[in-house]
Amino acid sequence: TVKRKIKQATYLQTHKDLKPLEKKLKQKTLESDILDKIYNIVSCCQEKNFKAAHDAYMLLAIGNAAWPMGVTMVGIHERAGRSKIYASEVAHILNDETTRKYIQMIKRLLSFCQRKYCTNPSEAVNLSTIHI
Repeated sequence: TVKRKIKQATYLQTHKDLKPLEKKLKQKTLESDILDKIYNIVSCCQEKNFKAAHDAYMLLAIGNAAWPMGVTMVGIHERAGRSKIYASEVAHILNDETTRKYIQMIKRLLSFCQRKYCTNPSEAVNLSTIHI
């Protein structure tokens, strides 16, 4: 059926996207800040605290910077604190294609774990609008 083919394709894509992360972990070349954030995500999943895991994932994916995508001005007046931020200087984790893929793979696994193991709905994130 179509649903089965989609699930199989998602599984194969997830398996493929895991390889670069697995390689970096084996070679101990994964950046420590990324490793810490992934560890936090996994720990929250093991505790079945999927809201905290989702928050940790968001911190990994987009960070907590005010303008992570390089936005420097939002209106007529530019604030003094933002005057030193230039779009060309904003380095972001999702700019690297390989890293972006394994971060998306982590989200797929996080969503799967929540669907499979969530016992407390108050500790869950609403996945009805997320189709990963």
